[in-house]
Amino acid sequence: MRQKLGSLFDALLPVIATLAALAVGAVMLLFLKVNPIEAYAALWDGAFGSPNAFAETLVKATPLLLVALGICISFRGDVINIGGEGQMIVGAILATWVGLNFTGLPGWLTITLAMLAGFLGGAIWGGIPGVLKAYFRVNEILSTVMMNAIAVQLMNFLLRGPMIDPAQAQLASQIPQTARLEEIFRLPRLAPTRLHLGALIAVILAVLVYILLWRTTLGYRIRAVGQNPYASRYAGIKVQRYMVLALLLSGAFAGLAGATQVFGVNYRMITDGSASGFTGSAGFNGIVAALFGQLHPLWSIPASILFGALLVGANKMQRIVQVPSALIIALNGLVVVFVVSSEIIRKRRQRRREAVAKREDETPPSVPGVGDKQNQQVEAGS
Repeated sequence: MRQKLGSLFDALLPVIATLAALAVGAVMLLFLKVNPIEAYAALWDGAFGSPNAFAETLVKATPLLLVALGICISFRGDVINIGGEGQMIVGAILATWVGLNFTGLPGWLTITLAMLAGFLGGAIWGGIPGVLKAYFRVNEILSTVMMNAIAVQLMNFLLRGPMIDPAQAQLASQIPQTARLEEIFRLPRLAPTRLHLGALIAVILAVLVYILLWRTTLGYRIRAVGQNPYASRYAGIKVQRYMVLALLLSGAFAGLAGATQVFGVNYRMITDGSASGFTGSAGFNGIVAALFGQLHPLWSIPASILFGALLVGANKMQRIVQVPSALIIALNGLVVVFVVSSEIIRKRRQRRREAVAKREDETPPSVPGVGDKQNQQVEAGS
């Protein structure tokens, strides 16, 4: 019973962490002389209060889920991908290029090629740190972060030069953006909302990633390398190859997230010069969604919806109760900190349980009645 309760507590840790973060946020709201109940009611109404609000939540959740799926793969392979922002950007660049240049093809074919291009672009951008990690022992955290910076500069160069909207190229004050995609090359939407086909694609891919990780030899090897690379190498698994593959697939899903943002939401690439100007920080928030879902593809679905709801609902909370925008950023940051901390606590509890189980296995079992028999023999001899 104690073991079952401990497992249940570990499963609920992300939820407890989120509630704790909202409790701290409530204290901050009280200091601002704002009723926390009214504020959180506005947050809920903004995220789930109407079909259109719920659709907006799903729109925000879609790139988070796609990035989270990639994070599930890389973290299971014990490689840390912090480069989701850059991978989204590169995937979006290639997808946009396809959408603007392959206009002579049928719409469904161009969209398919664009999604594949985004997938490939993210895979390349994630595979480079994978190769550096596996074959040159370069820390993947540093390399993926630096690849983010390179991707941002590449985006700024292209959107101000070779890929700039021709209508903007003639203006003195140019907006860094590409031309708008033709309507035939956009992902279908559920009218009258902005919910697009990318949300359904993300859910289907979540199921496929689950099958990949837990029902295929490939996924088993990725997880085996993540659990113990030395034992995996002894068993004949090419550890370096699967490290690269884990980061490559992780980057591919982030690249696909960038492609869906272009073809499902913005219909063009546009930025303010920073990564978040295009991605909306989905490359980082997707990591938290994956951790919230305990690195499980299927649990990442409700986790992504939760964080999408926070992003959408926080905007209405700001309008209704007139709180500063900095508080909204702080609230999202609190949720991130508490959720990541809960993952650390969960891992510590798991190690502690494993240590206790190991000690119990090493304790020799007592044979009932042996001591009594020896005492009887001693008494008879005396």
